[in-house]
Amino acid sequence: MPNAYEILEPVLQVKNVSLRLGGNPILRDLSFEILDIHRAESTTGQIVGLLGPSGIGKTQLFRILAGLNQPDSGEVLIGHPGKTVKRGMVGVVAQHYPLFEHRTVWSNLIVAGARSGKSTGDCDKRAKELLQRFSLYDRREFYPAQLSGGQRQRVAIAQQIMCSEQFLLMDEPFSGLDVVALDAVQELINEVTHAHTLNTTIIVSHDIASVCEIADMVVLLGRERDAAGKPLPGARVMEVYNLGELGLAWRKGLTADPAFQRLIEEIRARFASL
Repeated sequence: MPNAYEILEPVLQVKNVSLRLGGNPILRDLSFEILDIHRAESTTGQIVGLLGPSGIGKTQLFRILAGLNQPDSGEVLIGHPGKTVKRGMVGVVAQHYPLFEHRTVWSNLIVAGARSGKSTGDCDKRAKELLQRFSLYDRREFYPAQLSGGQRQRVAIAQQIMCSEQFLLMDEPFSGLDVVALDAVQELINEVTHAHTLNTTIIVSHDIASVCEIADMVVLLGRERDAAGKPLPGARVMEVYNLGELGLAWRKGLTADPAFQRLIEEIRARFASL
C-alpha cells in the first residue's frame, strides 16, 4: 500500500469555536482536529488546507488559531497534551511576508527568537541553523529590500519557526505566483513541514488545486442552509477530506491523476453553495 500510515494523537484541536462581530455570527460551533501522522518510509508532518469562499470567516479563524484573537466560546488546543493556544505559540506567515525592513535578515530572526523567550546563545544557534537550511546564510547581513520575493518568503518562514518550532499558519501563500514560483513555494512548505513528524502547517486559502496538491487533509468551511435553502449565518465545517485515505497525498504527479481532478471539481462545485 503506497500511502500506508498510522494516525496517532491530536496535535491541534478546534472545539466548538463561535465568534460574533457587530452582533453578526461569523463562526458557529466550529470543530475539527489535526492528528499526528506517521509513515514508516519517511518523516511526515501535517499539511492542512482550510478552504472556503471569500467572506466565509477564514481570516477570523486564522487569527483565533494563531492565538491573536479569542473566540466568544469554544477553544483551540495545540500539542499533546493539548494547551490553550496563546499569542506566540504558532508561527504566522502573512500573505506578503512582512519583515522588519530596518533590520538585517539575521536581526529579523534574532528579534523573533528573543520575543519567544530564547536565550541569546539559543537565538544565535537556531538562526544560523535555519539560514543555512534555507540557503540564506550568505544573505544574513542583507536587508529585506535587497532580497528577491522567494528569499523574503524563506526569511519570513524562518522568522516564524524561531517563534514556534512546530506550528505554522500561512495566509494565501500561493496568491499571485507564476508556475515556477508556485512550485518553489510548494516545495518549501513540504520541506519545512516534513522535517519533523510533529510539524504542522495550516494553509488558509481559496486556491483549491494548489492546496490539495500538497495537503494531507482539507477542511472545507461554509454555511449550512435552512429548509428553504437560505444560508444560516456563521461558518461551520462542511466537509473534511482525508487525502491520505483517498490516496491523494505524499506523491508527485497528483495533478495528472483523474481522481485528483475529480476531487478539485467536487470542491469547486461545492463553493457555489457555501
